[in-house]
Amino acid sequence: MKAQNLIWACRRACGVTWGLGPNVVHWLYVAIKRPSVTFASLVWWPGCQADSAKRKLSRVQRLARLGITGAMRTTPTNAVEALTCLPPLDLVVQSEAGSAAHRLWSLGYWSYLHPTRVHSSILIWFQKSDPIFNLVVEVMRPVYNFEPHYRVTMLKREDWTKAIGAPPAVKRLAWYTEGSK
Repeated sequence: MKAQNLIWACRRACGVTWGLGPNVVHWLYVAIKRPSVTFASLVWWPGCQADSAKRKLSRVQRLARLGITGAMRTTPTNAVEALTCLPPLDLVVQSEAGSAAHRLWSLGYWSYLHPTRVHSSILIWFQKSDPIFNLVVEVMRPVYNFEPHYRVTMLKREDWTKAIGAPPAVKRLAWYTEGSK
């Protein structure tokens, strides 16, 4: 599994008495590893409900917890969970999927065309479980306008000398440089 390989690569950089500190290992897990696991969780979150998937995700998180605490591999999982205060990874995946679905729904990109499909049912499930998911978020959709509202005119030296030292007639703002740039 790619997630376990990445955890082991990070674990090689730290030891009990040498290497990266616990706060750096915690940051590596939360900022790099966990987002790579939860990527596109809106599509695959139903697979996390199976016990086999929960066990695999728990193994990945156990490796990270052992790296954070510097505990030995024989340390009980419950003890390491209590020390790190990290939520179970299957709940993090479900939470990320719910927030992505709510964000898409708030922007108007969510479609109820297939409410019977399992991965599409997360928004309905969250809206029934918590009334805050029924509220619409006030957001502005980004609007991209690639038309420039300015025009650059590069004058030649002859254009300046024809006007006998005076600049040519410009109807808008004119910016001059000394030429050294």
